[in-house]
Amino acid sequence: MINLRGPLHRSILALDLESSSARTNLIKVELRHQLYHLLREAMKAAGIDQRHCEPIADRGDGVLVLVHPVDEVPRSRLLMPLIPVLTRLLTEYNAALPPAERAERQLRMRAVVHAGDLLCDDHGPFGAEIDAAIRLLDSQVVREVLRETTAPLVLVVSQQIYEAIIFHRYDGICPETYKRAVEVRVCGLTRYGWIHQPPSESCSQPPTAA
Repeated sequence: MINLRGPLHRSILALDLESSSARTNLIKVELRHQLYHLLREAMKAAGIDQRHCEPIADRGDGVLVLVHPVDEVPRSRLLMPLIPVLTRLLTEYNAALPPAERAERQLRMRAVVHAGDLLCDDHGPFGAEIDAAIRLLDSQVVREVLRETTAPLVLVVSQQIYEAIIFHRYDGICPETYKRAVEVRVCGLTRYGWIHQPPSESCSQPPTAA
């Protein structure tokens, strides 16, 4: 008998480490430990704890976080402050590494934020919206942007997130720092992704409440 739940609406955050397949297993142990530690610190700063989300799903060289639709955690929190805090923590971690170890132990990653309905069975969550998030995260365009930047994190967001949150400048988010650059196909539908570019100056409009 199949135990099936859903459809369940969740905000979706997924992270993937750069060059994980080039690291030895023992290095991966350390990097995975740091990934979970820094992610939990960033989630704490955003007011997201285990009450608000499903258990973090491990993806080998990344993680999947599914946040419940509760008023205490608006979706904008995944963008501000979680992503800036995580980026700062990554920068501090990498800067503290001895120069001889940075190539092997530095943490750089891709991140995606999306939202939609999914299903859960005895094996875990699944569905087209998770597929869409992972397709955006794994797109060649996002990989190339991370490869070409010195920043430790590159973010891609779905059209749903861009139109519902970023366009309206919630929490002082600047739409000008997002560029539509990704296109993927899921279930015969085209999905678009906006890549976050670090701002060169502060947003021209005052922050608004989420």
